[in-house]
Amino acid sequence: QVQLVESGGGLVQTGDSLRLSCAASGRTLSNYAVGWFRQAPGKERELVAAISWGGGTYYADSLKERLTISRDSAANTVYLQMNSLKPEDTAVYYCAADARGLRTIINPPRGVLDYWGKGTLVTVSS
Repeated sequence: QVQLVESGGGLVQTGDSLRLSCAASGRTLSNYAVGWFRQAPGKERELVAAISWGGGTYYADSLKERLTISRDSAANTVYLQMNSLKPEDTAVYYCAADARGLRTIINPPRGVLDYWGKGTLVTVSS
């Protein structure tokens, strides 16, 4: 079992930056691809960024200029750096891990991935 805990969310202003953390316990995240998803009120969950066990990355086209995903194997943590935040970035951000790899994170079968965190709220004020 892998337990994922997100942190780093909060209330920020337009243009600010945040770094979200997805800390794992139970097993090493090095064997999993990890994705960051977000869900805004009244909207469907969407994938914003993902990283493979080998360090390959994926970004949503509309966000890739403002995001950087990275992993620290020693800390067993995956990070999401978000810059130039906008009010439309307001959402609950979740991380998820899956042993099947990056393609599964990008296209999860029936939306099911191995492990999910409980999310961290990011609110961007205008």
